[in-house]
Amino acid sequence: MEVFTTIQHLRSFLDHQIELRKTIGLVPTMGALHEGHITLIEASNAENDITVCSIFVNPTQFNNPEDLLKYPRTLEQDLEILGKTGCSAVFAPSVEEMYPEKTVVKFDFGSLETVMEGASRPGHFNGVGIVVSKLFNIVNPHRAYFGQKDLQQVAVITRMVKDLSFSLQLVICPTVREDDGLAMSSRNRRLDAKERSVAPHINRILQSAKNELLAGESVENVVQTAKNEFDAIKEFTLDYFEIVDLLSLQPIQKVGPAGINAICVAAFLGPVRLIDNVVF
Repeated sequence: MEVFTTIQHLRSFLDHQIELRKTIGLVPTMGALHEGHITLIEASNAENDITVCSIFVNPTQFNNPEDLLKYPRTLEQDLEILGKTGCSAVFAPSVEEMYPEKTVVKFDFGSLETVMEGASRPGHFNGVGIVVSKLFNIVNPHRAYFGQKDLQQVAVITRMVKDLSFSLQLVICPTVREDDGLAMSSRNRRLDAKERSVAPHINRILQSAKNELLAGESVENVVQTAKNEFDAIKEFTLDYFEIVDLLSLQPIQKVGPAGINAICVAAFLGPVRLIDNVVF
């Protein structure tokens, strides 16, 4: 496994792979790797000759300086994990390497970024769009792999790929969960023992809401019931709980056909903000 910290050296390596007619898969991460990331690496290994995993805590997508400061950084451990997965190359640049000058380009994803994460974290998806487009241009992958847990991010990147005609395939992999149902996330490392014991209620409430909707309960009643459940657990501070159209991510009043609906949630557990979703 090769480790690169500069764009020039990574590009030299990848140019050689292209000359050899190798296919390239990209798994963008911010490090603090867990089993969810590993499934993305494995999916890329299965479909490509070369897998590149980027590890970069991108400052432009954090609207909360404290969240950026406290985001876990475990590069040495991450490299040890990746070395056992069959990953071909790691790109772990510095902030200065990725942003030698202040970026002035702005992404506007329209209604996709006016709800949920976009409403709660102004500027977040502009930062996502900038760093992901830079990674796509640097690595020039045939395929790029993302997890469904970040559903709104997936929607934003899908739109960016279409609008800017990136020549690559997006591969979206299912959310990987702990045995108790908690969606795997790098932020889970910041939970203390009490918070960790409470965290699985997020998925429980999501699944309960899905079952109620499938049983014919109204969207309005299901949302209110879920909000009441979060309010009853003192450790939680609910940010949002929305039932949306899967493509537009706009709130819906009535459930549509199978496979085009999603329930999305964000909640603070102590100082840690967790997100999750279920598609149905």
